[in-house]
Amino acid sequence: MAVPYTFATQTTSIPLSQLDSNFSTAITLGNTAVVLGNTYSTIGNLTLSNVTISSGNVSINTFNVTTINTVNLVVTANATVGGNVTITGNVSVNVANVTTLNASTATLANVTISSVSSTFPNSYLTNSNVIIGNTTVSLGSTAASIGNVTTANVTVTNYTESVVAIGNTGTSQTISLTLGTVQTATLTGNCTFTMPTATAGKSFILILSTGSGSFTATFTSVKWPSNTAPTITTTASRWDILTFVSDGTNWYGNYAQAYQ
Repeated sequence: MAVPYTFATQTTSIPLSQLDSNFSTAITLGNTAVVLGNTYSTIGNLTLSNVTISSGNVSINTFNVTTINTVNLVVTANATVGGNVTITGNVSVNVANVTTLNASTATLANVTISSVSSTFPNSYLTNSNVIIGNTTVSLGSTAASIGNVTTANVTVTNYTESVVAIGNTGTSQTISLTLGTVQTATLTGNCTFTMPTATAGKSFILILSTGSGSFTATFTSVKWPSNTAPTITTTASRWDILTFVSDGTNWYGNYAQAYQ
């Protein structure tokens, strides 16, 4: 029997009819029988591992991808992800345009994302909070007050100190600077003021009303100019203003008196 074609010198196409019958037997990929010479646009139920997608548009939006955690996935094309996605493996999205990440449940771990055009909700991220002083600030939130922060080389154009109204003094008062460094009080007796702990750099002002007059005021652990404490104005309805600053060991006081 003559051999119709010789492979070694073949220069034209070989019809399938000239080949062994095994060449016309379909092979099954996923759930699709594939036959030589035919065209297929869809293959289902196919598991791929160690996959690199480097061109074309990738759309994952008609089913739920529940887990990607056993392979390293590299996506370098345009991608749309619209299902409920849990990604716990090593995932790299390089030079990609992720147009949609519309998952109602998404967990991302060990994820590297670069050159991506998309919006990720803060809830998809870990460590989305930062602690400034004693205040925890979340991404996207607003913090109106932050405490216990040390700043250096600060220029303040305008500021207001908090005012604490002590009210009537009675015969003893312990001064606390917790709520403010401008304090007001009205003498209603011969009062001993207990100073706060001396803290280096701390200062405050006491605006002291003489009340009905003829009262005294004594301040513990304060050094005064010429070692002489002030005599509080004895005239009623006057104001003495006393200022204090600390070096960490002592309080140093000064005063201006008899405002009316």
